[in-house]
Amino acid sequence: MSLGPAGASLNPEQAENFEDMEKQFAVKCVQHMSTYWAILEKARGSKLRLTKMDDDIYEHFKTEFPEFDPTETIDEDKMKSKEGKERWRNFMMAYEKKVDDYNFGTMLRANPKFEYGEKETIFAVRMQFYAIEIARNRLGLNDWIYEREHPNEAK
Repeated sequence: MSLGPAGASLNPEQAENFEDMEKQFAVKCVQHMSTYWAILEKARGSKLRLTKMDDDIYEHFKTEFPEFDPTETIDEDKMKSKEGKERWRNFMMAYEKKVDDYNFGTMLRANPKFEYGEKETIFAVRMQFYAIEIARNRLGLNDWIYEREHPNEAK
């Protein structure tokens, strides 16, 4: 759906139902979140590849965000500040033509030690999700999810 050029006025008679669009968007976010969690329950995060470009994304992320500690809780205010948005926008634009839905909204756990939950989940875009979850997986920070589901299996 297109709303027309930036700054154009929206004709409510011709606009689609925004409430339905929001619901569809929420459903897609929850599906992505549920699918990722189900994958983490079936395979160690440290063994996963989320994209064909995981290595490049990981190296680029470490270069652009050297201060980011995947073991810590994400500072959402810092991430969504004017400076944070600019840094992430610059990072993401490198993937505009390389990663499908690179800027699509999704849910991200604020801390790798917790499950998705109302207070533990933040809204992010797909490239933020990929960058952060790839970093967490490389460090084995999501392996506990698999291990909880498979307690009798040796590490």
